[in-house]
Amino acid sequence: MHIRQVSFGHADAVKLNDRVQREYAERYGDEGDVTPLDPAMFAPPHGLYLIAYDENGTPLATGGWRRQDTNPEGYADGDAEIKRMYVTPEARGRGLARRLLAALEADASAAGRTRMVLETGTEQPEAITLYESSGYAPCAKFGHYRHSELSRCYAKPLVPTQGRGGDPA
Repeated sequence: MHIRQVSFGHADAVKLNDRVQREYAERYGDEGDVTPLDPAMFAPPHGLYLIAYDENGTPLATGGWRRQDTNPEGYADGDAEIKRMYVTPEARGRGLARRLLAALEADASAAGRTRMVLETGTEQPEAITLYESSGYAPCAKFGHYRHSELSRCYAKPLVPTQGRGGDPA
């Protein structure tokens, strides 16, 4: 398995995003996550988008972070927000989400971000378990779904690092 940096507009990112949207719709009974996203939001130095591939080049998992700062949706200066963390059902249980999360945290820290935040939902208990076991704690709600009863928001301080490094894998 290897992790590759791509654009959020990359064909594999679009395919995986379509899959996660279908899963959100199944779990929540709606159209999926309607948070406005643009590929430019994940472009370095203000973000990063990663895909994990198997040895045959099949995309298995995805995740990104984007810069956030104080705004009316409840973000704070220095925030980096995790978006579109997803592991295909056939690849779950291999530690891919944990590896992607660690790579995203390291990159956001190297880019000068001071806190990683994320929003998930009550119908994603495996995501909540992953984040809590990775040091994330509940925080004040923020973002597009901050008024939803199904929304759960988490934050984790980032350890400062020296500049942006090379391969996040």
